[in-house]
Amino acid sequence: MTVAARRPRPSLRLPARRSLPGRLLLAQSVVLLAGFLTAGAVAAIVGPPLFHHHLLQAGAPPSEPEMHHVEEAYRIASLLSLGVAVAIAGLCAAIATWLFAMRLRRPFAALTRAAERVRHGDYAARVRPAEAGPELDALADAFNSMASRIEHTEDTRRRLLADLAHELRTPIATLGAWAEGLDDGVAVWDADSAAVVHLQIARLQRLAADLGEVSRAEEGRLSVDPVRIGVAELVGPCVRSHEARFDEAGVRLALDVPDATASEHLHVDRERIDQVLTNLLDNARRHTGRGGRVEVMVRRTADVLEMWVSDDGAGIAPDDLPHVFERFYRGGTGPGASIGSGIGLTISRAIVEAHGGSLTASSDGPGRGATFVVRLPLADDRNLDRIFIER
Repeated sequence: MTVAARRPRPSLRLPARRSLPGRLLLAQSVVLLAGFLTAGAVAAIVGPPLFHHHLLQAGAPPSEPEMHHVEEAYRIASLLSLGVAVAIAGLCAAIATWLFAMRLRRPFAALTRAAERVRHGDYAARVRPAEAGPELDALADAFNSMASRIEHTEDTRRRLLADLAHELRTPIATLGAWAEGLDDGVAVWDADSAAVVHLQIARLQRLAADLGEVSRAEEGRLSVDPVRIGVAELVGPCVRSHEARFDEAGVRLALDVPDATASEHLHVDRERIDQVLTNLLDNARRHTGRGGRVEVMVRRTADVLEMWVSDDGAGIAPDDLPHVFERFYRGGTGPGASIGSGIGLTISRAIVEAHGGSLTASSDGPGRGATFVVRLPLADDRNLDRIFIER
């Protein structure tokens, strides 16, 4: 089957547009021309009869040739004066328009150059306020904010790829080493080798699951299945399930739930909130050395339940604090700074927000511990549908 070659469609080239000063000058010229024509027409229609009427009132004979000459002189003088006035006004308008256009052109040119730098990958490009009006200053601020967001997103993307490569490198290298050992006969397939291979496969599967989870979290596609559950039933079993790991790490784990608060109820997805508490407790345990203490406190504030997870461990530096909920971000220098995928807190915040709550972090600095606070609305059947349908 032969296919006929398609003729290239002729490209339509738009005519070059006038520059900003030229367009402003053209607009001013149109306004001046319209004003001149309007003023001339009004002067030609209204001026001569009115002047003639005043001459008659002054006692001039209506049929004298001198009166006709005076009226003709009036018309010529009026048109000449109007023409000179329009010419001077046009010149002043042109100068003012040109100066104003030049003042506008500089910030627009700077904005264009900065946009070109961003387009070519220089995300540090910024523009300074032009002092040419609040509108242009607002435009400059909006551009700088956009460039900062793009720069931050690009940094996050680079860090994401680097951290992802780091997370993948260890299990892949381990699997590759065992595969070579099995091929060369150095290693044999037994229970130990099978355990190592299965462990690394499980690590890869967990990383893939975490990546899928954080992707759904950031896109707002987390599914929740809320049920009515008591605070004591929700928090107590989760904290007690971590006691063995805390004992093994030499970290004390304490739970403080007042009786009045323990009897409250929430409408939450139990597994999801358990996942949040597990992430926060694991995070606190990793960053707290032996002999340290982690405390879970539950309090009620108005119609909100607050769950505080506090530790006296490595703490969070002020520069790291704004980024702790970013995916793959692992700051700090504590004992657990290099452990974990850096996804847990990102997922935790998304889960809490999907329940209409919030998750915040605070710290007095390195070595002074950290506190994470989960805030969830208490059970209210009237608001339940609104909370979860809106999500």
